[in-house]
Amino acid sequence: MTQRIEDYALIGDLQTAALVGMDGSVDWLCLPRFDSGACFAALLGDEENGHWRLAPKGAGRCTRRRYVGESLVLESVWETRTGTVKIVDFMPQRDAAPDVIRIVEGVSGAVEMAGTLRLRFDYGSVVPWVRRSDGERIAIAGPDSVWLRSEPQVKTWGHQFSTRSSFTVGAGEKVAFVLTWHPSHHDRPALCDPFDALEESLTDWAAWSSRCQSEGPYREAVVRSLITLKGLTYAPTGGIVAAPTTSLPEELGGVRNWDYRFCWLRDATLTLGALLSAGYLDEAKAWRNWLLRAVAGDPADLQIMYGLSGERRLPEMELPWLSGYEGSSPVRTGNEAVRQLQLDVYGEVIDSLYLARAAGLPAERHAWNLELSLLGFLESRWREPDEGLWEVRGARRHFVHSKVMAWVAADRAVRTLEEHPEMRGDVGRWRTMRDEVHQEVCEKGYDPVRNTFTQSYGSVELDAAALLIPRVGFLPPEDPRVIGTVDAIRAELGTGDGLVRRYSTAGEAVDGLPGSEGAFLACSFWLVDALRMTGRVKEAREIFEQLLALRNDVGLLAEEYDPVSGRQVGNFPQAFSHIGLVSTALALCREDTAG
Repeated sequence: MTQRIEDYALIGDLQTAALVGMDGSVDWLCLPRFDSGACFAALLGDEENGHWRLAPKGAGRCTRRRYVGESLVLESVWETRTGTVKIVDFMPQRDAAPDVIRIVEGVSGAVEMAGTLRLRFDYGSVVPWVRRSDGERIAIAGPDSVWLRSEPQVKTWGHQFSTRSSFTVGAGEKVAFVLTWHPSHHDRPALCDPFDALEESLTDWAAWSSRCQSEGPYREAVVRSLITLKGLTYAPTGGIVAAPTTSLPEELGGVRNWDYRFCWLRDATLTLGALLSAGYLDEAKAWRNWLLRAVAGDPADLQIMYGLSGERRLPEMELPWLSGYEGSSPVRTGNEAVRQLQLDVYGEVIDSLYLARAAGLPAERHAWNLELSLLGFLESRWREPDEGLWEVRGARRHFVHSKVMAWVAADRAVRTLEEHPEMRGDVGRWRTMRDEVHQEVCEKGYDPVRNTFTQSYGSVELDAAALLIPRVGFLPPEDPRVIGTVDAIRAELGTGDGLVRRYSTAGEAVDGLPGSEGAFLACSFWLVDALRMTGRVKEAREIFEQLLALRNDVGLLAEEYDPVSGRQVGNFPQAFSHIGLVSTALALCREDTAG
């Protein structure tokens, strides 16, 4: 039976991540990187596409589970007729080879355990050759090699192209399984002591989490979201993936299934702001430096997203052998949206670098020259239509949010030159651009009859991105046009319970796609921010706490929420959702302090 998206928990080693279900099955894992081919792809197909289940024999879902302290170490507990057992799942930060470690510990009585390891490389399409060597199982196919061992050794055997295991644990007994990947042409990597690795992981995570500067009623939610963001970080470069998964649907059974295992520029400012506000300066600096490396080059070649190390080519393809999550096909890898024109990203990059400068991050000498180059390009192109923030696959339009972010780019340049007169630049030139953009948006992107900014020039559709207008400073929160926009978006895009859709998918297909989608959780946090900024703090707090209640049992959020089925949908866990949670929680706490 397919598990709900929210039935999964995340473990990871800051270079890749796995999803572990409540039934004890690892159903998604890409090795060795987030964007590598999956060796467990049951999430997007079935068990024949690869999984690793470890649980009491004949048992279903675990009785309860949690993360151990403020860490990414997962503990799942089963209470059975014969006793109680727990499994601790984690991935230690790697020295060289990635390890998945699963430690079974008897709590009471005696529990018979059963394991099934079904490796399928290249997204579930390649069955490896498996052999024994000194008590270990070795699976090899092409460039991939995986070793499985247990401490102490337990009985394993092959069955229908899988490796089975069976053993019994009593109270206080422990059995550890270690699964290690390495290139098949390399020698066997050094052995990892699973019990030492557990202690080191818990110590490392506790030290990292203790750096969080957030206090108050939402600290637990903030820390859990920050840990999730850290778990989505590709440590070698500092890039943060939007999600560790591909093709989890925005509509169950639909076609809106995209690969999110890349780094989006649209997340830059919000990510940087959340990290800086919570006191994670090293992570903010690493993300800023990733950003500078990724966008270096000709401004005309700026992309909306990049690979983990700044790769530019992310070709999209379909995997027809995978049926899709709950029949949601096609399953895709890569993302064709990388080739789109989205003018808002210029504003987001320049805003991020302005924020980093204001926060006191060590300056990069070439950063300002890069900003001036981006500004010069945007100055000549901002009047053009584009695909907009949401990567619509319909016709290009004059999206209001894109124009607002062009204003942000010019505004941050003006502020920088006013605050740092020693820096070179024509402040008058950028003031002129800022004024021109502002005037055009207010004339062409605002509907005076309905008192709201629209999605694009001349359209009747609304866009939740307009909730960011007061946040970026385009207009003050008390401006009647801002208040009208907030109210209109709630009325037309809201679901009545504080959730907000990005835009309407009814009628004319703005995004060029059939079907619909759930409420976008990041936009729902933007609504909370807009209500707070417009003086409706009590209402904002009530909606925020409703959003907190949508997290799964271990505090994770997907991209969207379907209020009809009452389920999370979209790629999971989603960085954008957790960034929104952190930023909104910290803003509400500042509101309390100021009050």
